Amino acid sequence: MTRIVAAALVAGVLGAGVAQAQDGAHAPAQRSAEATAHRTTVMASPADVAMPPRAHALPDFTALVRNSAAAVVSIRVASRTTPAPSPADPPSRLDWVLRGLPGAARPDRPQRGVGSGFLVDADGTLLANAHIVDGAQEIVVRLNDRREFPARVVGTDAETDVAVLRIDASGLPVVRTGNPGALQAGQWVVAIGSPYGLEPTVSAGIVNATSRSLPNESWVPFIQTDVAVNPGTSGGPLLNLDGEVVGITSQIYSQAAGWQGLSFAIPIDVALEAKAQIVATGRVARGRLGVSVQEVDDALARSFGLDGPRGALVTSVDEGGGAARAGLRPGDIVLAVGSLPVLQAGDLARAIAGEPPGTEVRLEVWRDGDRMVLAAGIGSHDEGPDEVSSPREPAPSPLGLVVRPLSAGEREASGMHTGVVVEETGGAAARAGIHPGDVILAINGTPLKDPDQLHRLLENRPRQVALLVQRGDARLFVPIRLA
Repeated sequence: MTRIVAAALVAGVLGAGVAQAQDGAHAPAQRSAEATAHRTTVMASPADVAMPPRAHALPDFTALVRNSAAAVVSIRVASRTTPAPSPADPPSRLDWVLRGLPGAARPDRPQRGVGSGFLVDADGTLLANAHIVDGAQEIVVRLNDRREFPARVVGTDAETDVAVLRIDASGLPVVRTGNPGALQAGQWVVAIGSPYGLEPTVSAGIVNATSRSLPNESWVPFIQTDVAVNPGTSGGPLLNLDGEVVGITSQIYSQAAGWQGLSFAIPIDVALEAKAQIVATGRVARGRLGVSVQEVDDALARSFGLDGPRGALVTSVDEGGGAARAGLRPGDIVLAVGSLPVLQAGDLARAIAGEPPGTEVRLEVWRDGDRMVLAAGIGSHDEGPDEVSSPREPAPSPLGLVVRPLSAGEREASGMHTGVVVEETGGAAARAGIHPGDVILAINGTPLKDPDQLHRLLENRPRQVALLVQRGDARLFVPIRLA
């Protein structure tokens, strides 16, 4: 880029020189006056030339770190030995990792690790990550002034990866907490921790995104940053420029068990809610609706007549759960819980998790092209899921499918009573990923009783349909474009 810009500047200068030489050849009498005017313009005072607005200076983090670092601690743990990963089963994709120092456990000694945390009250209560102390037999907390204390676990919450620890000390420095809801992409943030045991270490970056949903992490709206976070930093505070803790550093996205540009923090309000319940009862209770959902993409939104991709698409309803009692059914799209809009599937999980078991919520639902409101009772997240299977039956179809009804043996084995089994696939269905052996439970939210019904639902040649498919133990909606 520098060479290209320099070349352009040289060409501009040469071009100006050529033009002046040509002008001089045809009008020698004017050359002196024009040159004088040109020099006058070029040599104008800098004060007379409009300059672009000055960029803001980069922030100075020294005062922030000086005021906050005293409340950040290093945590050393000795844990039960765990077997090393099998070399025959190496990771095959990017993994969410941040689980203490790298290295396999050895059978002849305890597994040791290091993490970070921070003090939230002067009498020795601190927050850290649950995965740091999981299975720990011994925990030692080292303060910023190098004093060390044994720590005990008050409680942990694996769903949010929050641990509450306590040490026997008083008069300790504490952090100030802020509002993570006020964070915006592009704002500066700072992390303090003990990467690889190097304490304390400060790193800075910006917020990349907020309310980020991660794989298998439906409860936490993570703060995504480009702050350098490595094993050992996990559990430390993420601070805004006012020196307020807005999150707990928790995870990185990496192929090498080290930071590769993406790190994620648990919002501090989520962590403090978990802490309050742990301190009060020793555990965290969450609400449960009794549904499985998936994201609504653009194709599915068109299939269900929704004006855009939003909401949580219900793929299954647990028998006897709050959703079933409220009349929620597969193919419904939940658009809001009370006054909280559901823009993504994770929003529904988080909204319901925050409701106490035994209460009732208002669900705004999109069904058959219309909005409706359902009142659903909230159960306990501790309840085991009662999976409800929906069955099917046969037929060839414009989708490019050959289908048949479920046999009596298949109905009995699966518990399904409606639906059709895919025997052959081609055309639009094959391009969309439908496989032989899939069971089609519904089309555009209408449960299928037999293959003839599938044909009838396709008689008006819709441009797009959404099939609810049972594949093994999983259910998903598959959008198929027909025109």
